[in-house]
Amino acid sequence: MKKLLSVIGMLAAFYLPQSQAQEVGRVISSIPIIQQVAVPRQVCTQQQVTTQPPKSGAGALMGAIAGGTVGHAIGRDGLGTAIGMFGGAILGDKIEGAPPPEVKNVQTCSTQNFYESRTVAYNVTYEYAGKQYIVQMPQDPGPSVRLQITPVVSSNPNYNYPPPPPLPAASAVPPPGSAPQSW
Repeated sequence: MKKLLSVIGMLAAFYLPQSQAQEVGRVISSIPIIQQVAVPRQVCTQQQVTTQPPKSGAGALMGAIAGGTVGHAIGRDGLGTAIGMFGGAILGDKIEGAPPPEVKNVQTCSTQNFYESRTVAYNVTYEYAGKQYIVQMPQDPGPSVRLQITPVVSSNPNYNYPPPPPLPAASAVPPPGSAPQSW
C-alpha cells in the first residue's frame, strides 16, 4: 500500500503544473519581418482563331453521279462509266469550292506566380525588470507582452541555494525538552 501511495505521489508531482507566475513586459519596438511570397493565380486570355471547315463532299458526290451517267451514255461500257465518275467527282469538288473560314474565340488559361510582400513575423524588443529582451513573435503584441516566468532548478552541484526565510519568532511549538504547560 505504501508503494502504491508513493507511486501515485510521484506521478502527481510529475504531472501537476510547475509553479509559474504571469508577468507583463513593456514593448519598446515591434518591427515587422516582410518576405516576398509567391501567390499562384490563374490568368486567362481570349484569342480569335480562324479555321477552315472541311468540305461537305456533296459537290464531289453529285459530280461523280453526273459524270458516271455521261460516261456510261458515251462509252456504254464499264470503262467509260468509271472515267466519267472520276472526272465528275473532280469537277464537282472544284465547283463546290471551299466553305468560308470560321472565326472562333478561344480561351487559353495558365497558372502564373505573382509575388506579394507579406508580414511573416515581428521582431519585438521589450523591457522587463530593467532589462531589454528581443524575441520573434508571429503577430504584433501591442503595447505590452505577457510573459510566463518559470523557476529553473540549477543542475550545477556547486550552486549555493539561498537560505530559507526565518520562521516567525512566536511559535506555538514548545522547545524540545520542555514540559507541557497547563494554563
